[in-house]
Amino acid sequence: MTVLPIVRFPDPRLRAVAEPVEHFDADLRRLANNLLETMRAAPGVGITAPHVGVMLRLVVLELSPGEVRSYVNPTLLWLSPETSRATEGSVSMPGVTEEVERAARVRLSYRDLDGAEHAEEADGFLAVCHQHEIDQLDGIFWLQRLSRLKRERVISRYGKLQRS
Repeated sequence: MTVLPIVRFPDPRLRAVAEPVEHFDADLRRLANNLLETMRAAPGVGITAPHVGVMLRLVVLELSPGEVRSYVNPTLLWLSPETSRATEGSVSMPGVTEEVERAARVRLSYRDLDGAEHAEEADGFLAVCHQHEIDQLDGIFWLQRLSRLKRERVISRYGKLQRS
């Protein structure tokens, strides 16, 4: 497994829509394994293929050590009207976080690395992760979910971190 270079904010690829995965093969498994190693090295709990410049709809999550989940072509089917707030950040913008409001529960469909179809319901932190990473696949960087003032503050903090 290889740690891949991570695309850093404000790279325009972070705002591009990822293409659906069409081939479920050894290359896809290799990419998923490399994403896992890259995410662990970052460190983070979630990563998408676009985070490393590969414009495919692939997400890897590891919310607790050893519990790795891969989601290919994930799609949100339902979002609860109830919302919750959680602290978010990105491996593409290390060192800064901010609270984001999102749906408290979600239902999604996806394929696994073998191409088998699945559906999943999630709440809590897993629901936040699904929304955050699927946003990334749709070309919505997490900052876009913040108010203009909060977004400007986060970008300023990130800029200061990069200069120091």
